[in-house]
Amino acid sequence: MINAAQCRAARALLKWKQRDLADRCEVSVTTIRLFEIETTSPHRTTLKVLKETFEQAGIEFIYDNGIGVTLKA
Repeated sequence: MINAAQCRAARALLKWKQRDLADRCEVSVTTIRLFEIETTSPHRTTLKVLKETFEQAGIEFIYDNGIGVTLKA
């Protein structure tokens, strides 16, 4: 699953605001905000939706040699 830092980085690469991500995932902005500041962790199904939404937008998640994200060319 993705972590809070990956979520923030992916949004930055896509130039999305928290509202943009929340609307695309059909979750509340509060869910995104609390996840990104590491106050709470969303349900596993919500994390899956976040990851899939980012991947559909061209984000690739990196898990080798650290954890990160990149925007597919």
